[in-house]
Parts: sequence; structure tokens; C-alpha cells
Amino acid sequence: MKKNIIIAAGGLVVNDKNELLLIFRRNKWDLPKGKLDEGESIETCAVREVKEETGLQNIELKNFIGKTYHEYFDTWTKKNVIKETWWYAMSVQGNPSFIPQTEEDIEKIIWADKTTLQQCLKNTYTTIIDIISIWQKQ
Repeated sequence: MKKNIIIAAGGLVVNDKNELLLIFRRNKWDLPKGKLDEGESIETCAVREVKEETGLQNIELKNFIGKTYHEYFDTWTKKNVIKETWWYAMSVQGNPSFIPQTEEDIEKIIWADKTTLQQCLKNTYTTIIDIISIWQKQ
């Protein structure tokens, strides 16, 4: 049986201190991302989703990092789906504050330095570890 593919995009956002933005959602550390809207470019989707989930503005889109894939059961459609997420490097000036998108179950958002990032990666998804690893090598 063919699985539905959902296209999404998100960002690895850094501030002036080279700290990485992380969100805490559903008891895991994660990166902001979301589904592509019809007619929207993948780059526009990535920036829009970061803005919606974090409240950040003035996001500078940088380079494409890579794609990740994960399967899950969509409770809305009652089908197994594959989510293909396109990831982009992004930056913001300064150390702006956040407005977590609580309707997306985002409880907390932080700027993670290298030490904090290593701790957070102990409680995240394999795909997030993979894309952060690719990003760190660029």
C-alpha cells in the first residue's frame, strides 16, 4: 500500500551568539517546522513556519541543509504517512524573545549553546540529531 507523503519545511535558526533555537513540544526537543501550503514555495514555507511557531520576525534565510523523512500515523486522515521535511539554515540579529505557538503544543523555546544543545539532543528524535549533525559539518 502506497503511503501518503506530506511535504514540510523548517529551520535551524541561530542568533548572534551562534546559539541554536530549539522548541520543546510533546516532551521532546525539536526544531520548528510545518506543512507546505498549496502554491507556496518550500523556502517560504520554512520561514513562515519558524515565524508561526516561535513568534520571531526578521529571519534571514540562508542555505539548504538537507531533507529528513519519518513515518507516523496521521490521526486526522487515519492513515500512515511519510513526512519529508526540507531544512534550511536561518539567522536572526540579536537575541529576540519568543512567543511559543501553544496551539501546536510548543511549551518552551530556548537559545541553546553547545553545552545545552548536547543535553537537549539526549531527548529528541533521530532525524533532528541527523540534520543538526549535517548542519554542524557545513
